[in-house]
Amino acid sequence: MDRIEQVDGPVHAFLAVDRERAIESARRVDERIAAGEKLGPLAGVPIAVKDLFCYRGMPTTAASRMLEKWVPPYNSTVVQRCLDAGLVVLGKTNLDEFAMGSSTETSAFGPTHNPWDLDRVPGGSGGGSAAALAAHEAPLALGTDTGGSIRQPAAVTGTVGVKPTYGGTSRHGVIAMASSLDQPGPCARTVLDTALLHEVIGGHDPMDQTSIDQPVPATTEAARIGEVRGMRIGVVKELSGEGYQPGVEARFTETVELLTRLGAEVVEVSCPNFEYALPAYYLIQPAEVSSNLARYDAMRYGLRLDDDGDHSAEQVMRATRGAGFGEEAKRRIILGTYALSAGYFDAYYGSAQKIRTLIQRDFAQAWRSCDALVAPTTPTVAFTLGERTDDPMAMYRADLCTIPANMAGVAAGSFPCGLADGLPVGLQVMAPVMADDRVYRVGAAVEHALKESWGHSLLSEVPDPAKEDAR
Repeated sequence: MDRIEQVDGPVHAFLAVDRERAIESARRVDERIAAGEKLGPLAGVPIAVKDLFCYRGMPTTAASRMLEKWVPPYNSTVVQRCLDAGLVVLGKTNLDEFAMGSSTETSAFGPTHNPWDLDRVPGGSGGGSAAALAAHEAPLALGTDTGGSIRQPAAVTGTVGVKPTYGGTSRHGVIAMASSLDQPGPCARTVLDTALLHEVIGGHDPMDQTSIDQPVPATTEAARIGEVRGMRIGVVKELSGEGYQPGVEARFTETVELLTRLGAEVVEVSCPNFEYALPAYYLIQPAEVSSNLARYDAMRYGLRLDDDGDHSAEQVMRATRGAGFGEEAKRRIILGTYALSAGYFDAYYGSAQKIRTLIQRDFAQAWRSCDALVAPTTPTVAFTLGERTDDPMAMYRADLCTIPANMAGVAAGSFPCGLADGLPVGLQVMAPVMADDRVYRVGAAVEHALKESWGHSLLSEVPDPAKEDAR
């Protein structure tokens, strides 16, 4: 709590801090330990929660004016599992509004800054959780990943983030954006910490109709082993080349060579339909956004304007949605509504779903010859605040490498693999459905080898945001 108070002013990772309840929760864990009770490995460990997860008694805003004062009467399944495991919730972290963005600049409550360079973005949509980790404001965090919202912020902040298999973690109590793509996941500063949190939040939930009724993959065991000898790892040919920063490609190439030295067999794999993932995603995702955000109609809950009795329901709805949603949310609602409209549905949404099937087939073909796939997590390092806000397509391209895994529902994670121009670079590891443990095996092997080579953790190089010269 003292650290948050010290550094969060310039970083702005948190939207709200739950100091009293957090300290009381920690005290209760201490009492249980003193009483001789055997608790789980994460009992008493603080955790930051992306402000998309319902947490009873605390505002859940999705970083939008539309839900600015809404306090949920229940906990999301993932938050409840954290509480049951004895984790201590510190507060709610910033994000792009309704998780729509790649920089945490569309938040209605102001942008989050990257602790590595306060003039740069921390990625998005979960930049608040990633920045809290990088600034040492929390050791663990929760995120959600729809098109890269866990992995992309992890890459540009030098932290670890994993998108579990779709259906591997519960979406119950998580504010929906694009329901066929959204997936909660763990974030931390090390692979083992991320794996431990994964096992806490994972598993079947009857409250989520997309939840997979299978045991949670043995992520902690895989992270402890961290052995890639004998694995066949594919380098995705299509996720490189034009538009990729030279420093990012150099760190990725070095990491692939490292995997070879560690005993993995590395081969090139072609996934030809990955090049269509970005345009297909930006039809499917806005279409689902249009549907999911229709509930914010000023009639049931959330913001309500011009309600003095002299306005029609249509006028109240128009005024509320106009004031409550930011520009990016409006852009995607309009795009999605158009894609779903009569006469255009088959040409746009229907065609995008066909591309999604082709991407799934590319992955299926790759799994016939490979245990896991690797690629850069992002084409570039963190860009400067404001650099892409007026160019939506440039902003969307930040998710170029991460979107295919969401389209296919496979497991994927991002792990630090060095610096380019003094800023973090991420290695993305992808694995088949419910083979999430392979993501951790590769990530742990890379983490251990690089830490031995560097002699320290990458995050030890983060400037202190509390100092005036941090920029």
